[in-house]
Amino acid sequence: MAGRLAGKRAVVVGAGQTPGETIGNGRATAIRFAQEGAEVVVVDRREDSARETQQLIVEEGGTAHVVVADISRAEENERLVAEAMAAMGGIDVLHNNVGIGAGDSSAIRLEEDAWDRIIQVNLKAMWLTCKHVLPVMREGGGGAIVNISSTAAIAAAGHLTAYKISKAGVNALTHSIATSNARHGIRCNAIMPGLMDTPMAVDAAAKARGIARSELADVRAKAVPMGHQGTAWDVANAALFLASDEAQFITGVMLPVDGGQTANVG
Repeated sequence: MAGRLAGKRAVVVGAGQTPGETIGNGRATAIRFAQEGAEVVVVDRREDSARETQQLIVEEGGTAHVVVADISRAEENERLVAEAMAAMGGIDVLHNNVGIGAGDSSAIRLEEDAWDRIIQVNLKAMWLTCKHVLPVMREGGGGAIVNISSTAAIAAAGHLTAYKISKAGVNALTHSIATSNARHGIRCNAIMPGLMDTPMAVDAAAKARGIARSELADVRAKAVPMGHQGTAWDVANAALFLASDEAQFITGVMLPVDGGQTANVG
């Protein structure tokens, strides 16, 4: 399969998704990478969801492998890299898409257990994945890492204390990896999605609040300067560019994909 990632071997972490009416960022990215010629390792802690993504890729003529792993644990990252290497023989692209926000609140109301879990999954786990993939990329002569952050990292979010801090940490991690690995031919960039119409952001949130999906989607759309939410394909297309050789001189960048929201923030 020819394309912008032809011959590339990509690991997409968080390539399953929460059930819902639309498609999630991780699944869309895994599919888009495969459509553009990459061999993909689909990583998720839920095997059934990972298998669904794999099947969608295979149905389009792509090649995908599944690794079930909880990337918040160091030993699981070691196994993930070993299985990816066994399946593909190398790793050219790492896409980190895992993130949670359940239990978050204001600094006063936030419980310690929720803080620990959000920071562990959103930030520590991403560092662990990079930590174990970077030596492989260095040995292979280079690579591209794309981390999913959030506009919450730079915008006001008083009710999302741990989530905001974890995503600000993702931005800092991205900068650190970019500057310390540039000489090894490894690029590291982040995408900051805004209000996206994904199952986790809309379906799951609407259910938690006890309101209709359409009601929440409408409120979110009105908050975006362009007048509508983004989709997972918007994130996937940005990730495709950053992972491709078209972005060969781009590293350490935090790219908003947000319909103009961060421009409003300033």
